[in-house]
Amino acid sequence: MKTAEKLAAGWLLTLGFMFLTLSVSAVFDKYATSKVIPVSHEQYEFDAPNANYEDDNTAVGGLIFGVPTLILGGWLGLELYRQNRQEKKVLKQQASDRLQSIFYEMLQDNSGRMTVLGFAMQSQLPAADAREYLDKKAKEFNANFKVSEEGAVSYHFEV
Repeated sequence: MKTAEKLAAGWLLTLGFMFLTLSVSAVFDKYATSKVIPVSHEQYEFDAPNANYEDDNTAVGGLIFGVPTLILGGWLGLELYRQNRQEKKVLKQQASDRLQSIFYEMLQDNSGRMTVLGFAMQSQLPAADAREYLDKKAKEFNANFKVSEEGAVSYHFEV
């Protein structure tokens, strides 16, 4: 459904720009073709009548069709953008809630002790992201750190 809406927005924007470009082009053609015609030897000059009345019709028609089409395409595109942004926000919140749930479960199961590897395995996060998340939570809850002889860091939270 989103693909059809994206295509519709794209087509409407394209058509709107085409109609408006046609309208502007017709206005420029109208003024470019109007010439001054000298009349015999007298001092008077008259503008040539617009023999090309199609330019007026093209300009007005381009505006009549172009402006609403462009507005509709822009509105549809803006709504798709807002909807996409809202969906990303919801997905981010769900991921955050899932990580928090896993974090609290592991704290209860392990009596407040947690390692980066254990959290990464449980949450299926990359090690760097798991370490960053645990560091953030450790600062938030004033956790203690213990470093093993191999250099592995374990976090100890007071439960």
